[in-house]
Amino acid sequence: MSLTLESPPAEALTACDREPIHRLGTIQPHGFLIAFRIADGRIVEASANVPGGIERVLGRRFAEVFPSLDGLLPRDFGESARDGAQYLRTVTLETPEGLGAYDLAVHCPGDLGSGDPAAGDPAASDLAVLEFEAVPNSLASEHSLDALYPRLSRFVEGLHEAASVAELCDLVAVDIRHITGFDRTLVYRFDRDWHGTVIAEDGNGVLPSYLDLRFPATDIPAQARELYRRNRLRIIPDAGYRPVPILREAALADAEPLDLSQSILRSVSPVHVEYMRNMGTMASMSVSILVDGALWGLISCHNREARRVPLQARNACDFLTRIFALQLAAKERGAEAEQRLRLGAIQAQLLGYMAEEENFVDGLLQHPDDVLALAGASGAAVITSDSCRLIGATPQEPEVRAIYQWLSSGPGGADLVVTDFLGEAYPPARVFAARASGLLAISISQKYASYVLWFRPEVVRTVKWGGDPTKAAVPDPAGGPQRLHPRKSFETWKETLQGRSLPWSRAETDAVKDLRTSVLGIVLRRAEELASLSEELQRSNKELEAFSYSVSHDLRAPFRHIVGYSELLRSREGSRLSEKGRHYIDTIVEAAFSAGTLVDNLLRFSQMGRNALNPVTGDLNALVEEVRRSTLRDAGPDRTIHWTVGPLGRVHADPVMLRLVIENLLSNAIKYTRHQAEATIEIGRLEAPTTGLDPEGAPSGQAVFFVRDNGVGFDMAYVGKLFGVFQRLHRVEEFEGTGIGLANVRRIVERHGGRTWAEGAVDAGATFYFTLPTPTPVPNPNAGGRSRSPRNSREAR
Repeated sequence: MSLTLESPPAEALTACDREPIHRLGTIQPHGFLIAFRIADGRIVEASANVPGGIERVLGRRFAEVFPSLDGLLPRDFGESARDGAQYLRTVTLETPEGLGAYDLAVHCPGDLGSGDPAAGDPAASDLAVLEFEAVPNSLASEHSLDALYPRLSRFVEGLHEAASVAELCDLVAVDIRHITGFDRTLVYRFDRDWHGTVIAEDGNGVLPSYLDLRFPATDIPAQARELYRRNRLRIIPDAGYRPVPILREAALADAEPLDLSQSILRSVSPVHVEYMRNMGTMASMSVSILVDGALWGLISCHNREARRVPLQARNACDFLTRIFALQLAAKERGAEAEQRLRLGAIQAQLLGYMAEEENFVDGLLQHPDDVLALAGASGAAVITSDSCRLIGATPQEPEVRAIYQWLSSGPGGADLVVTDFLGEAYPPARVFAARASGLLAISISQKYASYVLWFRPEVVRTVKWGGDPTKAAVPDPAGGPQRLHPRKSFETWKETLQGRSLPWSRAETDAVKDLRTSVLGIVLRRAEELASLSEELQRSNKELEAFSYSVSHDLRAPFRHIVGYSELLRSREGSRLSEKGRHYIDTIVEAAFSAGTLVDNLLRFSQMGRNALNPVTGDLNALVEEVRRSTLRDAGPDRTIHWTVGPLGRVHADPVMLRLVIENLLSNAIKYTRHQAEATIEIGRLEAPTTGLDPEGAPSGQAVFFVRDNGVGFDMAYVGKLFGVFQRLHRVEEFEGTGIGLANVRRIVERHGGRTWAEGAVDAGATFYFTLPTPTPVPNPNAGGRSRSPRNSREAR
């Protein structure tokens, strides 16, 4: 019979994180292993230390070699998957060396290798693996269930009394060390980067304390962590052991080594054995702490000398750890649930505040304490392309705007950005790390770049590592392939962490995500309401304009008839009328003229919203001069009016509508200064600020024009009525008019995107302002030529 020794490829040992530690092809010598096919019961692999020699078992049926054990095996282990080996019982075997007691366990390999069963490849058939762990007679009684039960019972009672996670960890460390008798037991917790920190410890002083030390993720690489998750318990009784090879039939020579992911006798990486020796421990045991199926941490036990712990004691430790993990999960869930309830209440308050405000952002800004409490932050900002509002301790506004630009151009595509090391993701943040080392950001618009940002300050911490975590691998002195060698020193190595904040909890990130969802809901609902209102308003405006046009158009003819027939009556029958009758006719004519004028103005007002704008660029001084000369004809020859017209420049507007604006404003100025011995009317231009609104309300980037007079003025208490339809501040007996002129002015200016407002005082004159867009400059082809200077003023009588 030819035999093949299982051995992994040489290059597999060149890097710890690529080492196939579940397929090393060897086991530890404190037991033996056999593997047989479930289909036919034939043994195809066995460890070299099987009692009686490998030739006695390999190739034979399991029932023939171990007739007394055949009835113990489960019949469904090919159908029911388990993590870890299933302990069956302690059995007594007769071997060439005499009777021996063994703890018997069974499992199926984690995966079955490659091969096609249809092609008859024997490596592809299902296997069952049996492991026989020798039981030392001296340890059997002290680790029986009767001996362990009192401690297990006290442990369960203590778990219910523990008030915190720290107390739970201390309790499990003490009890597991007592059960196993190891020199030191550590409770080791992984962080999100898979670095591990010792958070609890119990020891007898033989080995140094590792409490509060951190160990880098490279000490337990990813494939090792996966094995810890799948196989909860592992023991190395003697780090000085010599691995026992697993032998196989020649037909399996090309198949992968047996998968020992769930094995209890699995040999460990030579790198790990060297690591143990450097640590000064010759025996170790680890129990995985699983919370919701994920690897939370490890219970790691060490002994200076070699030490065997029987399977019953290890099973008790596994049982304790499972109960501990359940209580741990309950504690953590309880703390998280309490935090979520608290943050949920804050979020509900903020939503209520936002719903009460016209602009939901005001609901946030007016309650800064709740905004900060929602994320446990020291500062916050609400920022869009147009505004930046800061709350609490934050970077300076230019720095926050720079973060906004970074979010908008980079990670801003995400709905949520979370980091407790902002300086790493965004290097300029290192300058203001003291105020903002942590950033939690949510986008509050699906269309525009708008964010709510929360900041946390830097928390400088000193981390104690169990040795230098950055030490590089040492090349193989024998000149072979470079291998990773474990560090030899575990002396405390301190590192100061800067530029980091306290991490954001899952409850905090979920709370701001929920806030974002609610904000988007409010914005969407408001947008739908505004869209509905806008549609209704547009429909109402169209109906009103159509009605006004129809009424005013249809009324013109009756008023013409009234005037016409009244004139005929006065001219043909006037001699027969008394003086009072002629006065009645004059009153009818005057009233009909006024009504006709009112109808014409109404018609014109309704047309303002119906006619399309045809803006062109032109000289406003020329238009004002033309309108000024026209209105002077109605002023009367006995009026003295001093005109001052400044340089008005060029504007971009509809010339017909703009003429109506100028006519209304100049006519009003002439009309309301008629009682002045000398009237003064000034027309000028101001430049609006380039950002925001000026005090009078001018939009940015537009020119402000004004018409000022020294007439009767008005009371500013009624300024809101000036630009309304049919709104008059003076009696018709004093000053004629229909009250539509200024309404036309406002409507025309607003259609151009401008604003109107007024200032005045009783008997102290009035000033009317309006704004218009300035035209885009066009390059002057005669830029080198002589320019004409505008006239500064003109006076006319």
